[in-house]
Amino acid sequence: MEVCNCIEPQWPADELLMKYQYISDFFIAIAYFSIPLELIYFVKKSAVFPYRWVLVQFGAFIVLCGATHLINLWTFTTHSRTVALVMTTAKVLTAVVSCATALMLVHIIPDLLSVKTRELFLKNKAAELDREMGLIRTQEETGRHVRMLTHEIRSTLDRHTILKTTLVELGRTLALEECALWMPTRTGLELQLSYTLRQQHPVEYTVPIQLPVINQVFGTSRAVKISPNSPVARLRPVSGKYMLGEVVAVRVPLLHLSNFQINDWPELSTKRYALMVLMLPSDSARQWHVHELELVEVVADQVAVALSHAAILEESMRARDLLMEQNVALDLARREAETAIRARNDFLAVMNHEMRTPMHAIIALSSLLQETELTPEQRLMVETILKSSNLLATLMNDVLDLSRLEDGSLQLELGTFNLHNLFREVLNLIKPIAVVKKLPITLNLAPDLPEFVVGDEKRLMQIILNIVGNAVKFSKQGSISVTALVTKSDTRAPDFFVVPTGSHFYLRVKVKDLGAGINPQDIPKLFTKFAQTQSLATRSSGGSGLGLAISKRFVNLMEGNIWIESDGLGKGCTAIFDVKLGISNESKQSCIPKIPANPRHANFSGLKVLVMDENGVSRMVTKGLLVHLGCEVTTVSSSEECLRVVCHEHKVVFMDVCMPGVENYQTALRIHEKFTKRHQRPLLVALTGNTDKSTKEKCMSFGLDGVLLKPVSLDNMRNVLSDLLEHRVLYEAM
Repeated sequence: MEVCNCIEPQWPADELLMKYQYISDFFIAIAYFSIPLELIYFVKKSAVFPYRWVLVQFGAFIVLCGATHLINLWTFTTHSRTVALVMTTAKVLTAVVSCATALMLVHIIPDLLSVKTRELFLKNKAAELDREMGLIRTQEETGRHVRMLTHEIRSTLDRHTILKTTLVELGRTLALEECALWMPTRTGLELQLSYTLRQQHPVEYTVPIQLPVINQVFGTSRAVKISPNSPVARLRPVSGKYMLGEVVAVRVPLLHLSNFQINDWPELSTKRYALMVLMLPSDSARQWHVHELELVEVVADQVAVALSHAAILEESMRARDLLMEQNVALDLARREAETAIRARNDFLAVMNHEMRTPMHAIIALSSLLQETELTPEQRLMVETILKSSNLLATLMNDVLDLSRLEDGSLQLELGTFNLHNLFREVLNLIKPIAVVKKLPITLNLAPDLPEFVVGDEKRLMQIILNIVGNAVKFSKQGSISVTALVTKSDTRAPDFFVVPTGSHFYLRVKVKDLGAGINPQDIPKLFTKFAQTQSLATRSSGGSGLGLAISKRFVNLMEGNIWIESDGLGKGCTAIFDVKLGISNESKQSCIPKIPANPRHANFSGLKVLVMDENGVSRMVTKGLLVHLGCEVTTVSSSEECLRVVCHEHKVVFMDVCMPGVENYQTALRIHEKFTKRHQRPLLVALTGNTDKSTKEKCMSFGLDGVLLKPVSLDNMRNVLSDLLEHRVLYEAM
């Protein structure tokens, strides 16, 4: 009997295949259904995602494929027509959706490819940005090193410290093996090794400045790589070194080197350069990077700026020291000048007072003597004494005026006055002298010349008197004409421009004589004090030599100009001056006349007068003048005696105010206190030899009614008393 070893399978082969397909379709359906769920989760979690509708369509395609495989499970067995219909519908929908999805992918793929291109572009841009950020970080690092080096370099303004600090900081920042600085010598033909990083005292080694490598470096402002074997780079030993490191050289501008010496540096008037050499270590493969070269260039510029600042500081320090020395010298000179001015003013004040006291006696007694019966010879002597005394008094006034003009203490006393009357008064004063010399004088006043003006009447009269007096003094024959007019805007004096306005005008006065004339080359000398031209010196006339000098200063003080014109000797000359005057709106009645019309016949008989003077001679002379005029005079020699004697019967009190001090001024206040009623108080007049304005102001502040300047003649005293009795105040005293 045969034994059969064949084992029949539990499932037939066809059925087994069907089972495998059944199981596979089931898992395929599950997988198809899970994929759309995952896509839906992805879309919901994604904030921004393009082509969502494609994903929906693709999900529908997958769902239909899964549904088709799932429905296919019922087709493995006998199935109904309904299952076949559903299966057919699912496959048709799957085919439609799959074809639509394929067509859509044809349009989507190029877009996806362009997105890929943009992604590549963005990657390249990102790489470039990374490189730029690297450069920025490098530049920031370079800038940080530059700031650090600049701070270290500029922390001092000492030249040697600047240069040594530069080498040390560069060596530390760039890890250099050696760094050196070559400076030009005094001749400017060589470079000398002045500073090194490793050597405290470098050997005085020089190289010619015309070497090609030096010209190459000096020809550009950039750092230049040079050969390690060049003469300026042979600074380090080569034993044991198989390869020298790279060497860079850069020029350092030497800016504004004036008296700027380091190791016999030249005084450079043109632009020169120093040479900085930097060497990398020889035992490394380092190379110079771009940012390191930029750092070297910037540091070289900073060193140049710091050196220029140091040079300027040294120059300013030297200038400051020199200025301090000059200031000390000037301050000493100023103090000496002030001391000299005070000494001069004190001397002039003392001499003025001391000279005027005897001059007062001479003029007063001469004028009294002139009133007596004299022989013609005696009268001539007395007139000569009086004339000489008046000339000496005029000289004293001129010296004091000139002194005040030079130290700037003299100021104009502005007031309203009658300009026409001033010219007539000048002619009345000059005519007696001109008549003696038989010189006719004519006065021409322009029709448009204002009658009342604002200015310093006394100084203007002094100018006119000096100029007309000179014309009379230096003329032996001919005639003299005085012309006054308003200077027109188109009329120009030499180097002087007239600009009138609505509140002021310029007065032009021309004094023309037909005398001997002046050489044109001698005209500039006329305005020099105590100087006369040769032609004037040979004449028989006298003079102080101050008249024109003072007149010129007075004219300048009145913002004017003065000059003299002459065609030469024997042709006469013309003195011309312009002065600035204000236009007055006051009427004729507002100007009070200065003196009575005819004071010579005034009667002072019985007028009680008190004279207080510490000087016995001056007291006696003043009493003599007053007694001659008919006054009853009481004299005292001290303030206490004056206060004891003075009473309401005294109409006038003449008080000598000595300089300096205020004791006699206090006497005036005490007299005011003694007589509370004004009509009972006598008129107080200061009798002084001081001509300065402060004396007059002090007298007025202490309640005095007038100031009378020594010396005083008989006519002066008569005018003063007339003025006092009529107006109870002395308008013209100094």
